[in-house]
Amino acid sequence: MGDTAVPVMWGGNLTETLAFYQALGYKVTCEQTSPYAFGAVERNGYGLNFYRDPKDTRSAEDIEAAGCLVMVDEVAPLHKQFSAALREHFGRIPIKGIPHISRFRPGQTRFSVTDPSGNSVTYIQRDEPDFEYGGSRELQGLQRVLDNARILRFSKEDDEAARKTLEAGLRRFAATASVLDKAHALAELTELAVAMGNPERAAELRSEIAGLELSDGERAEIAEHLQIAADLEQWLADAE
Repeated sequence: MGDTAVPVMWGGNLTETLAFYQALGYKVTCEQTSPYAFGAVERNGYGLNFYRDPKDTRSAEDIEAAGCLVMVDEVAPLHKQFSAALREHFGRIPIKGIPHISRFRPGQTRFSVTDPSGNSVTYIQRDEPDFEYGGSRELQGLQRVLDNARILRFSKEDDEAARKTLEAGLRRFAATASVLDKAHALAELTELAVAMGNPERAAELRSEIAGLELSDGERAEIAEHLQIAADLEQWLADAE
């Protein structure tokens, strides 16, 4: 057997934190409150530990950049499973604040979960490709902008940076980009508008896409892209 590393994260509200992971399908293997708070959970052969010194009076909001990475075979079914489990546990899907789960879309290779103690666990697909920040060098023009926006959203979870990147790219490559690439950029912006709670902007973008001169095949391709925004609207509705 090889060596094994077990992350030890902050055990702020240990009872709530262990219950949170138990809801996600983890097994609680240890829980103690004296002489210090310590807990442990296991799932699929790996473990997460939590510790808090009795003199530590920090709150979950005080925890910054604490957490770990978990490599998994497939992230999409895991996100679906966790979303359903959290909805069962809380009566809704927590998507903001502490605790919460980040959203997910087709093609994404990672997502994160923040527990009640403020720790962030990021689940990453084992075969995730290396990110080329700035967009793949094999792409040009608006296609590279689209790739960069995807990285900003999936890897850094920075919706605002992705929005600015796409809007700047549309202005810069307005005269040279294909109509199909423009439509994909507008569809990405539609999804971002939904994610950022701006349904009016999403409606404007959908209208702009409808006015583009696309072939039947291209319009069907964009319809599939726009379905991602529609699916996100439903997921957000389930979170309310």
